[in-house]
Amino acid sequence: MRPSQAPFPLTRLRRTRQSAALRALVRENELSVGDLIWPVFVRDGENVEEPVASMPGVMRWSVDRVVEAAKEAHDLGVGCICLFPYTGRDKRTADCAEAWNPENLSNRATRAIKSALPDMAVMTDVALDPYSDTGHDGFVVDGEIINDETVEALVKQAMAQAESGVDIIGPSDMMDGRIRAIRHALEAADHRNVMLLSYAAKYASAFYGPFRDAVGASGALKGDKKTYQMDPANSDEALRLVERDLSEGADMVMVKPGMPYLDICRRVKDAFGAPTFAYQVSGEYAQIMAAAQNGWIDQERAMMESLMCFKRAGCDGVLTYFAPAAARILGGA
Repeated sequence: MRPSQAPFPLTRLRRTRQSAALRALVRENELSVGDLIWPVFVRDGENVEEPVASMPGVMRWSVDRVVEAAKEAHDLGVGCICLFPYTGRDKRTADCAEAWNPENLSNRATRAIKSALPDMAVMTDVALDPYSDTGHDGFVVDGEIINDETVEALVKQAMAQAESGVDIIGPSDMMDGRIRAIRHALEAADHRNVMLLSYAAKYASAFYGPFRDAVGASGALKGDKKTYQMDPANSDEALRLVERDLSEGADMVMVKPGMPYLDICRRVKDAFGAPTFAYQVSGEYAQIMAAAQNGWIDQERAMMESLMCFKRAGCDGVLTYFAPAAARILGGA
């Protein structure tokens, strides 16, 4: 039980808020550039920088241009970049074979970034939706997203990414047992230092819409993802999922989306103490940007406030499209 504090006027809680210096002295949480992971979109071609209409300020880059973007972010202090491929319709198939092609966009971009910036961490996504003709994260048989056969494919995808030199693999598919299967495969192939940042508590959310536009999946999804992504009404289930993934070999865990699920972030961190991340997803980003462009909110203040909220909720870091912009402010650039 907290000790009772002296009554007003002996206690004036406003005393510590009088100036920036005093507020800094008692600040409970700090946000740093090292807390940020920058998600980026990669597409085919050369010298391509293509705006994503539903995400103002976000681009799809060809591999050569994403390397230049990574260099700029690295110079700002951003230490980790996360790659998502914009896959053409011709490479979206029922067997999803492009997912484990050593020459797919994600793997080529990984090698290019690691060659140019050896000390920048590269994170990749493990799920079949960028390569599936159905838009689902797993194989679909008779209308069912099947689990075990999908896990076998995810292992092949993860191994191709490990061979490309990735530092962090992010399984985002929400299939049962995929963390254990990927971890065992990585160990067997002597990729024991590759980290797994599991999308452990990923909700079936309406906030992913702009992302699907960014990766070319808008309109491709047949049905919804509610049989494998989490029900937004559930909280205890998130803890069960996190506990399972940690027991199967996840090094870090993620909650997705971010701000609507800060309570989940707090519960996960309190329960397990493991490195905990959140993804400030495309819909969250788009809302802030749209409101700012209409003059309804201050973009910079809303951006920094939203990122601090993740830290207050217990997150060790956050995936955010705001990473370079936030880094400029945090680094004084």
